[in-house]
Amino acid sequence: MQIEKLSNRVDIKKQLHDIGVDSGGVSILSLKAYTHIIKINALHVGAANILKQDALSIGADLAVPRGTVMAKTPYVDCLLIATSKQLQLLSKKELAQPFGLKELAKKLQEILKVKKQSNVDIMGVININNDSFFLDSRFNVDSAVKAVEQMIEDGANIIDVGGVSSAPNSLHVDKAEELSRLKPILNLIKTEKLYKKVKFSIDSYRPNVIKYALQSGFEIVNDITGLANNEVSKICASNGAKAVIMHMQGTPQTMQDDPKYENILSDIYSFFESRIAKAESLGVQDIVLDIGIGFGKTLEHNLILIKNLEHFLTLKKPLLIGVSRKSLIDKISPSSPQDRLAGTIALNLEAAKNGASIIRVHDVKEHIQALKVMKTLDSI
Repeated sequence: MQIEKLSNRVDIKKQLHDIGVDSGGVSILSLKAYTHIIKINALHVGAANILKQDALSIGADLAVPRGTVMAKTPYVDCLLIATSKQLQLLSKKELAQPFGLKELAKKLQEILKVKKQSNVDIMGVININNDSFFLDSRFNVDSAVKAVEQMIEDGANIIDVGGVSSAPNSLHVDKAEELSRLKPILNLIKTEKLYKKVKFSIDSYRPNVIKYALQSGFEIVNDITGLANNEVSKICASNGAKAVIMHMQGTPQTMQDDPKYENILSDIYSFFESRIAKAESLGVQDIVLDIGIGFGKTLEHNLILIKNLEHFLTLKKPLLIGVSRKSLIDKISPSSPQDRLAGTIALNLEAAKNGASIIRVHDVKEHIQALKVMKTLDSI
């Protein structure tokens, strides 16, 4: 007899097939192989006691604070620990229970329906300005075209073009200057029909810039203000453009002035719910969400978001992550932007594991390779 301890990230369906389990068994057993850890904030204490007993009855568990059974406080925070199979059973049980457990049951069912996308798109970054925080991402028109062609050759799926830095404390640039910077490269992309080789995204929240880009063959609008301007939503809708809604607390000039949240995951989730509803009401049909790493967040906020990215998948929208060479890496391991590639790849691979569908990077080739290696490992 030989005993092998397998990774929790093993392809469980492949392992079950390999030992000869029938298809019905594969479906049943694979639901038992993944454990969910779900935090429930401010749950009615009566609901907590019911949920605790129901969870135990099916082999799951609910971690609750001391004193819950005696109802010492009216509301408690809990941790539910259950396999996918157990969540299925528990969600059915709670549909008939009081104290808000019916709503919890519906949320558990939403979580069970989430499926991470197996493919991750790489979005290359082109900055047509002279103040981007990463020197090597600053281009003039001639060098930008060469960089675009190189990114296409390296395997980029999307190329994000911007004319204004959004780094902390960056200088304000008016809309006329922004369009003036971008027009030459947008014109070249159109005349050279580069948009037929790769998808292009415009990194802007100005209607005049966005209109010009969409007329130049661009398909995606990457808006750091999260579609705050209704005119941007209307432009996206009328052009059938994909819209990236990013979360930012404050403005680039103020966002890192002591950012605070009541609950970082819940606060951003609520922001997305509100902006999605507004955008869809204005006709936007194709939406991507960006949690806004570094945009009004401390190091701890950023790491919590990356580690718990899966939380946002129940919004049923693709997730974009933009962490490339940002200063949070410096806070972990002191370094200049030029020396943060390794840290960038580590964070982006973690984001990909946790549900990111698009990764915005300065280094396309290196990320293509890293993702191929990770995908190969995951297939074993």
